[in-house]
Amino acid sequence: MKRIYLLCICILAISFARAQELAASSPDSNLKVNLQLKEGALLYSVTYKGKIMLEESPLGLITNIGDLSISLSLVDSEKSTVDESYTLDRIKQSHIHYTANKLVVKLANAEMKPLNVIFQVSNNDVAFRYEIPKKGETGSMVVQKEATGFDFPQYTTTFLTPQSDPMIGWKRTKPSYEENYKVDAPLTERSQYGKGFTFPTLFRVGED
Repeated sequence: MKRIYLLCICILAISFARAQELAASSPDSNLKVNLQLKEGALLYSVTYKGKIMLEESPLGLITNIGDLSISLSLVDSEKSTVDESYTLDRIKQSHIHYTANKLVVKLANAEMKPLNVIFQVSNNDVAFRYEIPKKGETGSMVVQKEATGFDFPQYTTTFLTPQSDPMIGWKRTKPSYEENYKVDAPLTERSQYGKGFTFPTLFRVGED
């Protein structure tokens, strides 16, 4: 009887560990997103053909209805496929056929406030968004801070434009979207004005 009891505990522990690790791959299986919960924090990483593009990076939001970045637990997850075709007459390729694999991760914090993180992984890109399901009578929410991070390998170089100070430059028109770019700057190089950087941004992960 003891052996059976210990075996049951072992199986439950393995099932629980697997439940905390989720993944979504592109249709061609080259691009992969791995998600896992570590001490109540949701982390994701990205690989391409087995090479690391993003190391473990945080996900989550801090809002006026609760902190949705810590003390998270997995409620459920769903996988599906996306297959869409559409036409645009003012781009280089007028007919678009988009396929991707979709992963919806449903979470709750210690106060049972819900957070869904929705990933779509195609052959060329990874996209994700947050979804806050309505709970009770709350009709609106304020995002106070984002916990989202992009943790590139240390040897990554950048092609970024710094965000400028406001009300400077020609006729005090800055920030006027773009400043000068610097090619292959070290990942550790700080913004020229100390105000961060402006999207869009490019990163070179070594020779990968």
